[in-house]
Amino acid sequence: MSLHTAKHHYKINKTQRENLHGHKAYLLWFTGLSGSGKSTLANLVEMALHKKGLSTYILDGDNVRQGINKDLSFSPKDRSENIRRIAEICNLMLDAGVITLAAFVSPYSKERAKVKQIIGADNFIEIYVNTSLSECERRDVKGLYEKARAGEIKNMTGISKPYQVPLNPDLEVVTDGQPIEKSIKTILEYVHTKLK
Repeated sequence: MSLHTAKHHYKINKTQRENLHGHKAYLLWFTGLSGSGKSTLANLVEMALHKKGLSTYILDGDNVRQGINKDLSFSPKDRSENIRRIAEICNLMLDAGVITLAAFVSPYSKERAKVKQIIGADNFIEIYVNTSLSECERRDVKGLYEKARAGEIKNMTGISKPYQVPLNPDLEVVTDGQPIEKSIKTILEYVHTKLK
């Protein structure tokens, strides 16, 4: 806790907010290589949940780095701080009773474990978007892999920096050669079992 601060305990709590929304609040943490389809899947899952009248919000790596985390680089230290800040934002969103979808490469196991610790294991759904490096490079919608291979981008996960595959994700979707609809269906089925 920061010096000279005290936590305020308000009269309305998370459970009351969840009751108002009519559902539990969970964090759906999409992890995988750049180009794996994390943001696309998160967007389509959110659309499906929204159609059912559920309160949702997406946090995406690129969007967050253009705002609250624009002061951070892609060094290991800054990547760790990036994920820590995101976890704290997710914690606030969950306290508000909102289903939060977070799409971040989050390459290190210890950072993902820290997220789970910050928001609580019962609130955390880790979704590993398993896509081969070759498929991610083929997609390369941002041209990042090409630049990394040319030496223009340093600290690129999958090229010059490792991606630590989740050992026990709550859910794994393989996107190579699989229709996106199948991945969406798998994710939604799992999420709906948690929301009941």
